[in-house]
Amino acid sequence: MSEMRRLLSFVRRAVDDYNMIEDGDRIAVGVSGGKDSLTLLEVLAEMRRFYPKTYDIVAITVDMGFDGADYSEIEEFCRRINVKYVIQRTDIAKIVFDVRKEANPCSLCAKLRRGSLHSAAQAENCNKVALGHHFDDAVETFMMNMFFEGRLGCFSPKSYLSNRKLGLIRPLLYATEKDVQYFTNKRKLPVTASLCPEDRATERENMKQLLSKLEKENKGLRHRIFHAMCKAEIDGFKLK
Repeated sequence: MSEMRRLLSFVRRAVDDYNMIEDGDRIAVGVSGGKDSLTLLEVLAEMRRFYPKTYDIVAITVDMGFDGADYSEIEEFCRRINVKYVIQRTDIAKIVFDVRKEANPCSLCAKLRRGSLHSAAQAENCNKVALGHHFDDAVETFMMNMFFEGRLGCFSPKSYLSNRKLGLIRPLLYATEKDVQYFTNKRKLPVTASLCPEDRATERENMKQLLSKLEKENKGLRHRIFHAMCKAEIDGFKLK
């Protein structure tokens, strides 16, 4: 259980540092089927047992409409950890690839997925949505914004969508991708392969590879970038 204790320590610290969870919260966990979202789901489900603030969670998967999608293992996993599971059926794949025929589909796809997730969360009477972005995602996003948009910015650890009346939280913020991968392997989580034809052919994947190369030449680079983000209080990040 050491892997669970380690992830619990990361998640609880992030939740406490940024006051992500309040008494009575009903939290929708966006579950793509990847390692990050499944790790977040299991850790939040476990943390319900002892966290001083009472909260409930609902797992929500936005089904993009790709042929061959199978969520049966995730459904069984949710039953085991006593979490309600909702599949939000959509035609996003058809809209993006067949109707719009987007040359760069990721932006539109992400926008449509977010909208569907938020709608499903509201339908389940959730007041917050938890997303599986981790430490490496934050560093990559910051670097992508600087490289490709010429600005200093990142997603926020915690934010609020006033038009939806939904809070957004990212409890995995302090866990690295290696931590998440180790947890996924040890816990044998039911990770499902992405059916998207654009998977791994993205600017994010290129940035991941660049940072990996630079990290080998400059040990601790990612942590120094993250520390700089916190020190500069980029989009709600702060030193703790």
